[in-house]
Order: sequence, then structure tokens, then C-alpha cells
Amino acid sequence: MPKKTLAELFQNYPTFNPIPEGIVTGIAVDSREVVPGDLFVATSDRIDGHGYIPMAIENGAAAVMGTKEMEGLEVPYVRVGDARDAMAQISAEFYDHPANQIILIGVTGTDGKTTTVNFIYQILKEAGIKAGMISTVNAIIGDEEMDTGLHVTSPEVFDLQKYLRQMVDAGLTHAVLETTSHGLAAKRVLGDVFDIGVVTNITHEHLDYHGSYQGYFDAKAKLFESLATSKSKQSIEPLVVLNIDDRSYSDLTKRSKVSRISYGLDTKADIYATNVINNPESLKFIAHGPGFEIPIETSLIGNYNVANCLAAISATIIGLGIKPEQVQEGIKALHGVPGRMERISLGQEFLALVDFAHTPFALEAALKTGQDLTAGRVIALFGSAGLRDKEKRRMMAEISSEHADLTILTAEDPRTESLLGILEEMAEGAKSRGGIEGESFFRIPDRREAIRFALSEAQPNDIVLVLGKGHEQSMCFIETEYPWDDRIAMRAGLSELLEIDGPDMPFLPTG
Repeated sequence: MPKKTLAELFQNYPTFNPIPEGIVTGIAVDSREVVPGDLFVATSDRIDGHGYIPMAIENGAAAVMGTKEMEGLEVPYVRVGDARDAMAQISAEFYDHPANQIILIGVTGTDGKTTTVNFIYQILKEAGIKAGMISTVNAIIGDEEMDTGLHVTSPEVFDLQKYLRQMVDAGLTHAVLETTSHGLAAKRVLGDVFDIGVVTNITHEHLDYHGSYQGYFDAKAKLFESLATSKSKQSIEPLVVLNIDDRSYSDLTKRSKVSRISYGLDTKADIYATNVINNPESLKFIAHGPGFEIPIETSLIGNYNVANCLAAISATIIGLGIKPEQVQEGIKALHGVPGRMERISLGQEFLALVDFAHTPFALEAALKTGQDLTAGRVIALFGSAGLRDKEKRRMMAEISSEHADLTILTAEDPRTESLLGILEEMAEGAKSRGGIEGESFFRIPDRREAIRFALSEAQPNDIVLVLGKGHEQSMCFIETEYPWDDRIAMRAGLSELLEIDGPDMPFLPTG
């Protein structure tokens, strides 16, 4: 277990008070998760963590760091100007700066991050490179795979540093890291030294957190700005990989101060695709780039996965010098990503897929994929989260009214908001695009009953898309996370429909 004195942790970070004596064996930002020996970090994000200092001390905190003047604490207190910034820096210090000892590839964007990370990781493995991976779904370090959280945007910075330290200690030379806008804005990845930065797209999402598209864009751009100060390792030159088809392309080229390469369907891109063939079994296309032209095949369906493949191809062939044939095999080796166009089949005569699509862009891409995959109807089921970007509620319902034959609006983490109120906003969006309630769209608050209804409506050759939750393992009502998995619910609903053995339908408090 790592152990550091407070003087060691803060030796390169400014503090308002002299650094007190003390030794810590861990870092925690949630007072409920503090264990004896931890440094408790009292952040002031949406909740003022200073009010939880007594609980942290009661749970065994050996020291506390915060931004307010505090007196009379039973443990050493370090006051800083920015707790998030300080936590990022001292987390790197606590684990002896592992990012400086490993080639680090960061992937950010609104949609497709997790899939792109997985593609890059599989390519590295195929090339014989000792690599690890950290995504919002899991972390893979050698033969060990770990869940990184049931319902979070990205791991906290001390968890990221811990994973990177484990990778370095295990002899890995490369790491692929999914970076979210929340993580970048909250400085969860500050202190990591990225060598290659990849963007998938930057569309409408998280405006509740960032305030505007520009704020969201600025958070994403931090990854590419940090490459300008990157210290290359093992002769790797910093590289930015940009999507020429995305609205972010022009502005990100201005933010990037290192070498960059573009990818996309536009033949003006450095890496581009032609001859795209998408069917229920596979996705195929020809990838073109400087000095290579290779056929690509993947079992991950959906035209949008062309872009995810191209991003991975760009980062690995151009950024790392991996051979095109190894890239081909690496992409082919990825047989699926949890909750991404994941097929649920119990012998029914229609397609049933679970996907994480929870943004307007991703929803439209999923629905267009559904149209490509079936000659029948597209049945779409989704909701919109409470206490999150409210603008997208109408937008998503509008998109579904235009691209789905049947839309079912239902619960998706309403939190403390009124579920019926959320569905009313979405229904208004559906109506604005000609949707007729009871015919082309339905409101079914209970997601269990919504899934049962969608499956019962499906006819041979239709496709049922259950969207928005994907790999997630819980759903939040008020402040309680109830165990929930769309894939289990789909299997439960199908087994009921087909009158065969299957899992029980998970519980939700809407019934």
C-alpha cells in the first residue's frame, strides 16, 4: 500500500498554510468511502464537502484538504486554492507519476468513446504490445478486469492514477483511457501526460453541467491543449486525431499545437472509408490512408462504427506505427462492447438490441442503423435523465418521431425530477413532428412495462431498440440507485413473451 507524508504530497503544490506533519495511505473525496489513513478532499463542486469533514474524520481520515479556513480539527488540515486541481496533482504525486512512465492514449467525445477505446486496445494486443485500458465500463490491467463504477461519468483522479500505477508495475507500456468532459472539466485527468489525443465527436450533451455548447467544447478541448506540453516517451511524437466530419473539427485544429491527423467519410480526410456495407452480422468497408488501403470487417454493426474504427486506425497506424494487417486483425477481434448494439436473442422472430444511445446524435445514428438492418418497423424505447440536459428531451423525441415507426417514452434515471413531467416534455417534442399519441408514440413510465409493450408489439422482421442505459447496472429514483440492467430486462420480457424459462424482470419503484 502506498504511503506518503503530507510534505511529500504537497512538495510541488502551493498551500495557504505551512504543510503539517502527517502520513496518509490513500485519498478519498466521498466521506462515506473514507477508510483509516485516507486524506479526505473537501471539494466544493455541487455539494460543499467541507460539511462532511466530521464524518470523514469519524471514519478514520488521517488528514483533510480543503479550500476554506478551518480550525480545531482533530487531524492535520491543508488549505489550497482549488481542491480539484490540487487533488489531481497530489494523486499523481501519491502514485509517483505513472503517466510519465507509460504511453498514454486519451479518447474523448460525446459518442463512441468506449467503443473506440476498445478498438485501440484490441489493436495494441494484436500487435503484441503490453497494454491496459480504462473506460467508463471497465479497466483491464493484464489478465485482470475491474468494474469502474455502476453509474459514473469517469473514475476519480486517484483511481485513474492507481490503475496507471498498477499498469506500470505490471510491465505494461501503453494505456488507453476514455476521458469525459466531466472528468476534464473537474480535472480528473489533469496531471496525466497524454501522448495521443483522439476525439470522436462533440455534439449536444451535458449542457446542464457545462452551461453551453461552448463550455462543453472547452472542456473537451483541454485534452488536446495538454498535448502541447506532453513529454513524449520512447520517441512517440504527440499526435491529435480529429473527426473531419464533425462540427468540432475546425475549432479543434486551432486548439491543437502538435501534429494532427484527420479521419472521416469525407475523402479529404487523411484516413477515410469507402465501400461501406452494413448488415445485421457485420460492418465492412475499405480504409484508405497514407501508404495503405485495407479491407476492414467488424462484428460491431452500425454505420457510425465506421468512424470509431477510423479513429482507432488513425491513432495506431499513424500515431504508433502499427502495421495495417495487425490493425485489421485487432478490429476483427473485438466481438462486442457491453451495451453497445448488443443483440438479445432468445429465438424470437425479430431483432432486439440494447444500446447506450442517450444523446440526440447517438439516438439518430441508432435509429438509422435500425432502418438499415430491417425491412420491418423500427420500434424505439428510451427516456431522458432527470437533473441533466433538459434541452435534449424534446430533441430526442422529435428525432424518434422522424426515424422510428413506433416510439415508447419511459423512465431513465428521473432522480428527483417528476418522471411524468419529463415524459410530458418529450411527448410535446414527439407531437411537434407529427407524432400521434396512442398510435405512433406511447408514454409508459414503468420501464419494465414499456419493454414488455415494445416486445409484444414487434412482428417478424421488426427491430426493437432499447436505448439510453446500455451497460449501466442501476437506475436512479429520487436519490436511490436501484439495480437495473436493460439486457436482463429484455431477456425477462422475451422469456415471458415466448413462454420459456428466463430471468425475473428487475424491480423498479414505478410499478
